[in-house]
Amino acid sequence: MSSKYNSDVEAVQDLVQKYNKLRAEIGKVIIGQDEVVRDVLISIFSRGHCLLVGVPGLAKTLLVNTIAQTLGLTYNRIQFTPDLMPSDIIGTEILDESRQFKFIKGPLFANIILADEINRTPPKTQSALLESMQEYAVTAAGKRYALEQPFFVLATQNPIEQEGTYPLPEAQLDRFMFNVFLTYPEFDQEVEVVKNTTSDYRPKLEKIISAEEILYFQELVRRIPIPDNVLKYAVGLASKTRPGTPSATAEINSYLAWGAGPRASQYLVIGAKCHAALKGKFSPDIEDVKAVAVTILRHRIVRNYRAEADGVTIEKIIANLF
Repeated sequence: MSSKYNSDVEAVQDLVQKYNKLRAEIGKVIIGQDEVVRDVLISIFSRGHCLLVGVPGLAKTLLVNTIAQTLGLTYNRIQFTPDLMPSDIIGTEILDESRQFKFIKGPLFANIILADEINRTPPKTQSALLESMQEYAVTAAGKRYALEQPFFVLATQNPIEQEGTYPLPEAQLDRFMFNVFLTYPEFDQEVEVVKNTTSDYRPKLEKIISAEEILYFQELVRRIPIPDNVLKYAVGLASKTRPGTPSATAEINSYLAWGAGPRASQYLVIGAKCHAALKGKFSPDIEDVKAVAVTILRHRIVRNYRAEADGVTIEKIIANLF
């Protein structure tokens, strides 16, 4: 794969072309949600995972299915329920005809996993999924099984129905690169969505990029150089969210119970690199860090009771950091 390009500059230019083709192809099915599509693709090229938060009916499942088709990757959807066990997603050992134990792979063995309503399943099953996200492998009956690369988890949460749910702890939320909020479409967009979905309109999607190319572009993004001032800005942005530290502002000390850890700094840098590359730039600047900061920091900082009482949102706190 690396011999296809004469230089990293040429590879970045090809990445931009393929990204634009991906956006156009996904746009045949997904109307609007441009920033959501952008963030999901940045996650994939950054070797990260995404948590989507949105009410039912906003095409979360359709989005990941469409992206999987355009990327030419294998795709499995797992509906998380209160009775789902770790073996239901990892797989299990069975005794075959020759009286030998044989491992039957579960639905986690695919390139793209849609973990639908992840907060509806108990912590034990959530932990099994989160292990696969961190280690790119699963453990069953004491044996370790590597997952096929690339591997990407898109988890969804319903923000309005909390009865019978098991909210993800902050330490587990930290495993997700992005926390993306889906909002209602604009009126004209909803008209187009309803028109397409209530007719016989069935767009044919083309495969734009292969698994091998995705793996190459993931390595390419990490090779992109970053200026020291941008690197320090990203680390400084994360460190400012930590109450009780020298870099914390008065607002942070007043309104936050907990701040973002070092993983946030890492994702701010790699996210800025990818955001810059997708725009055809060969090095990120501070604006690239800002472009990905909200979705990276949103689920890593915890408000205290004073912030909730004063109606201060996490988004407002992050905006003030800029």
